[in-house]
Amino acid sequence: MINTKYFIIANLALILNSCGQKTEKVKPMEKPSGIEISNLNLEVKPGDDFFEYANGGWLKQNPMPDEYSRYGAFEILEIKKDAEIKNLIEEVAEKKDLAKGSPEQQIRDYYQAAMDTIEIDKLGIKPLVPILDEIKSSKTKQDLIRLQAKLNILGSYPFFVVFSSQDDRNSTQVIANLNQGGIGLPERDYYTNTDKRSAKIRDEYVNHIQKMLILTGFDEKTATSNAAKIMKIETVLAQASMTMIEQRDPIANYNIYDLAKLQNNCKGYDFASYFNALGLTNTDHLNVHQPAFFMAMAKLFKNTSIEDIQFYLIWNFINSNASKLSSDFEKQDFYFNATVMSGVDKMKPRWKRMVSSTSDNLSDPVGRKYVEKYFPAASKELMLKLVDNLRLALKESIANLDWMSDSTKMRAQEKLAAITVKIGYPNQWIDYTSIEIMPNTFVENTWNCHAFEYKRNLAKIGKPVDREEWGMSPQTVNAYYNPNMNEIVFPAAILQAPFFDPKADDAVNYGAIGVVIGHEMTHGFDDQGRLYDQNGNLNDWWTEYDAKNFKNKTQILINQYNAYTILDSMHVNGELTLGENIADNGGLFISYAALQKSFGDKGQPALIDSLSADQRFLISYAQIWRQHIRPKTLMRRLQEDVHSPGEARVNAGVANLPWWYTAFKVSEGDKNYVAPEQRAKIW
Repeated sequence: MINTKYFIIANLALILNSCGQKTEKVKPMEKPSGIEISNLNLEVKPGDDFFEYANGGWLKQNPMPDEYSRYGAFEILEIKKDAEIKNLIEEVAEKKDLAKGSPEQQIRDYYQAAMDTIEIDKLGIKPLVPILDEIKSSKTKQDLIRLQAKLNILGSYPFFVVFSSQDDRNSTQVIANLNQGGIGLPERDYYTNTDKRSAKIRDEYVNHIQKMLILTGFDEKTATSNAAKIMKIETVLAQASMTMIEQRDPIANYNIYDLAKLQNNCKGYDFASYFNALGLTNTDHLNVHQPAFFMAMAKLFKNTSIEDIQFYLIWNFINSNASKLSSDFEKQDFYFNATVMSGVDKMKPRWKRMVSSTSDNLSDPVGRKYVEKYFPAASKELMLKLVDNLRLALKESIANLDWMSDSTKMRAQEKLAAITVKIGYPNQWIDYTSIEIMPNTFVENTWNCHAFEYKRNLAKIGKPVDREEWGMSPQTVNAYYNPNMNEIVFPAAILQAPFFDPKADDAVNYGAIGVVIGHEMTHGFDDQGRLYDQNGNLNDWWTEYDAKNFKNKTQILINQYNAYTILDSMHVNGELTLGENIADNGGLFISYAALQKSFGDKGQPALIDSLSADQRFLISYAQIWRQHIRPKTLMRRLQEDVHSPGEARVNAGVANLPWWYTAFKVSEGDKNYVAPEQRAKIW
């Protein structure tokens, strides 16, 4: 942060020269912009690298902490939130006579058990032994199927995943969904790619399985042999899986079966026994997301020996619990998943990890206390006004589209008007009273929490949708759009600087949280969201002509991001990240339009920190994506993440905005210049 007037004045000339504006005397402002000038790198031309221009000073002043794989605005808010929740936990911990099942008792005892490393190290593998013994002593594949269901309830998901969700074609009802799974590496391409990096990761993964089995008590020969067999099973599952891009197609992932059809098409696996063990009785309307995967999975299950499946289940159970066991398991788990996969050599302090564990597993009890202390009611009121302004801007934008027919515009307007907005925290809190939490049983506490949530999830099947429910906790630093609910949701934890600051300049707030709001709204009209109607049903409401025009416009974004180079030779995957890139593009245009409307007849506001409103908007947007990221983490995200890296979200994002070129005097010849006819604007 800038602390001296001298520093500001000394840098103003550089700012103004780079922006091509006339130098003016700085006047004190009652309302600061919210932008810290020291975060800029004024030696970089905005047109060459706007990400570095807006964030270079911050990147230099804030080196990557050793325990992070990436570090930026989101992580800073996570750190702040963790400290606040730790404070809440410590306040609760001072209370003695707490009623069993009360939120305070659960929070206190969960965290106490999580922090008791002496007891955790003393127990070692013991918490897992009863289940491991059940797996080892199983005699038939029917036994293994029943055990698979038991593992699901405890938080392990071998072979596949079953969960409840709204019916894509009837969003008023909840149905059972079956989704591919059962692999230990992040996604299928790690098993199928032939490049050196993927091959090395596979080798490291097999070694990791072997070491975990040895820690569990198996001799080296047995561990080595079965690690290879486990990898073989996972490879077959991966080869049968849809790619991440294929999974983005909601139509291809909607396949309604009943139990008889599922069983007939997937001979070799007894789904009836599995559902019975899971306690699932509503099996006449199942969405089997990837039918080919389940056929291959059933064949694999039929042709694999009981002994090999036993070790596969053992591995799944160990793998899903390793970070909660004694330090030897925890360190090996960290080595592979953090060091090998993401390039992180130092573990976060235990209190940070266990605060996150407490918050994740007791999300509503923690969330309720969090918003009571840290979320002001005024923030919700201001957010509602911003959302209304953004909705109006998108409404006008749709009305003025030159590529969409009037009939489709009308349907788009109906969908926009029907979007529900949830801000801060839910109106109804979930009752966690029945979850048993003890002060010295960390692993069992996590199982009890997961069992509660998983059973609650399955219990929704066959029932009407609860439209009051949230998909994120209030203490989550994120936001989302749900196409089935046609809703946008902004948890309390993200509604603070640098995303949202009631004290900051309007241009800065519109550039940050305004773009986030517009981003989430636009998800309702991205390449996936557009296939859902105003009621959240998978229902193509587009004319063939409009759909073709939309696809042509999105192809421009695909080409732009495919061409974006990271780490010298790696590229963003424009198809994988298309939905997020459409949302960024829409968010920027919509929020900027809303900002202009907010000025009314008063015209452009005065300069603040010698920056125009347009400049403040653009810098604010760029600065919410500031981050350091480790090369291994970046490589992972390029392969796994549907979001483009922060650098690309900034540089490729602003290059499509006409006012960016004007605000920062960007011209042909600048590295990030894009010719007008090649720029993307969809919504």
